[in-house]
Amino acid sequence: MNIGFIVSNALTLACIYGTIAIGISLTWSSLGLVNMAYGFIFAFSGYGAWLASVYLAPFPPLVMAAGILTGAIGGVFVCLVAFIPVHDKPNFPIRALIATLAISLAGNQVLLWAFGPRAKSLPQLFGRGKVDLFGVVLTADKIGASLSAIVLLSLILIWMRSSRRGLEIRAMMMNPHAAAIVGIGVRRTAISVMALTGALAGLASVLLAQTYYVAPFSGITPMVKGLSIALVGGLGSVPGAVIGAILLGFNEALTSSLLGGQYVLITQFLLIIVILLFRPRGIAGILDKAREA
Repeated sequence: MNIGFIVSNALTLACIYGTIAIGISLTWSSLGLVNMAYGFIFAFSGYGAWLASVYLAPFPPLVMAAGILTGAIGGVFVCLVAFIPVHDKPNFPIRALIATLAISLAGNQVLLWAFGPRAKSLPQLFGRGKVDLFGVVLTADKIGASLSAIVLLSLILIWMRSSRRGLEIRAMMMNPHAAAIVGIGVRRTAISVMALTGALAGLASVLLAQTYYVAPFSGITPMVKGLSIALVGGLGSVPGAVIGAILLGFNEALTSSLLGGQYVLITQFLLIIVILLFRPRGIAGILDKAREA
């Protein structure tokens, strides 16, 4: 068993799936919405990047930017269809959950109709180079994927701490009712949050397509893993999502190496059950009393 190989794989998976988990946690903590449409946004972003590579140029920064932009557009679409019309209605969490799930299922079928069942591949974004670090061979796609996710997340955190709109989002995360009282518009902030989290899903789609392919239903498994990570870390907690991403990244890397990829979801859900038995709200879960009132 190559420990270095497992660690490098685990960290790469944690960076990719962690972006989706952080998006899910941000959406829940600020809007009270569990966005089940990430599967559609993920696949939609992949096709946006593929179209850019085919019809514009297979230029890596352009392809990545196209995927991120398409994800942001998908997030805004979900916000306009599944959040704004129902956010002030009774039983909003359930209504929104069903609405976003319906968007995901219908959207995947539309992608299947538009692009067909054959998977598409994206060009190599980070080259084919390799780096030998203390006996561990790191490929360019692993290094590039990890750095891209870390850089984008860092930029988002800086933006949330320094910009007015970012401060509004943080206020919504702390107490949505108090934020509304002081004049922070729920709908305007929701569009920003959904565009932001959609962009994260778009980045994850482009990065994961370096290993897999773009297909109409390619977002289902990443959505399940992202939601699992968010639940393990504590739904609504960004630091918890990071911890959960690392834990489940190591679980997937170890399971793939020792047992085989077909057992990944089995061991993943066993780990989730064990953690939630001892920490029902997740590793770093927060209790939103304002939303429970």
